Amino acid sequence: MTNRDRLFGLAVVVLWGLNFLAIHIGLEHFPPFFFAGLRFAVIAIPVLIFVPRPKVPVKWLLLYGVGFGILQFAFLFTAMRAGMPTGLSSLVLQSSAPFTVLLGAVFLRERLRGIQLAGIAVAMLGMGVIGWDRSHHAALLPVLLTLAGGLGWAFGNIGSRLAAAESEDLNPLHLTLWMAVVPPIPMFTLSVLTEGPTTGWNDLVGSFSASGLPALAALAYIVLLGTIAGSGLWTYLMSRYPAGTVAPLSLAVPVVGIAASWAFLNETPSALALLGAVIVIVGAFTATSAGRRVAEPVQPAEPIRPAEPTRRVEFDPNLAEV
Repeated sequence: MTNRDRLFGLAVVVLWGLNFLAIHIGLEHFPPFFFAGLRFAVIAIPVLIFVPRPKVPVKWLLLYGVGFGILQFAFLFTAMRAGMPTGLSSLVLQSSAPFTVLLGAVFLRERLRGIQLAGIAVAMLGMGVIGWDRSHHAALLPVLLTLAGGLGWAFGNIGSRLAAAESEDLNPLHLTLWMAVVPPIPMFTLSVLTEGPTTGWNDLVGSFSASGLPALAALAYIVLLGTIAGSGLWTYLMSRYPAGTVAPLSLAVPVVGIAASWAFLNETPSALALLGAVIVIVGAFTATSAGRRVAEPVQPAEPIRPAEPTRRVEFDPNLAEV
């Protein structure tokens, strides 16, 4: 990965880490399904009018939108509304990293080594430690819901990779923006069925008041920085590198998320939860970084023929770099 792309990855880490604070603020005002639909509807309406649809197969665009947009945030928002701590949710959601590796092996035929399987097992052990700790202090269901959100994110990663693989001159930002067209109708439908037909809209009207301004600010952050900027950069990286190379970047998101929730929300995770977090990150990093292939050496250029004395052939060592 180039230094520029590493900086892009760091930007995603910061944006997504702080995104959990914005989600927490928004969920204090909006019901979860309506809030998830609203965040994507704000993007989808101008996209349908002004942004040309990327020339990718519809099935992969739908897989990207359903996995990343619907499943991830439906489960995550429900979990956080049900009591999942903000910092801990930023960690458990990173189960998407080992999930992405497994799905990449199944759908993209990316080679899965024994050490990666061991890393996945270690990451799952860490999730088990966190779940055991939560079961003794609070309900376990929010942890399971967040894990389901991580699996949805992994399916979205695979959808974006397949879309990029079957298209030429793909604009990653256009793909991300058009992904946002998929979730609104399903999410608003879920909101009507489970939260009531008018609950979310009444909360939206109430947000245009002094007490509701923080929720609007949180929505703006999620839309502009968390979704457009963060997801756009993430899609760009997923289109340029194997899933197992990009996925480890997400493992740094909990560092920002837990630190921000501790600083601004006074959330202090237990020692056992922190131990589980370390186990998860170590295992997920092993699973997602151990499968990188070493580039094969480039054969030296053919020697200059005597009949062509004016021709000079130079071997560029940079060609051997990944």
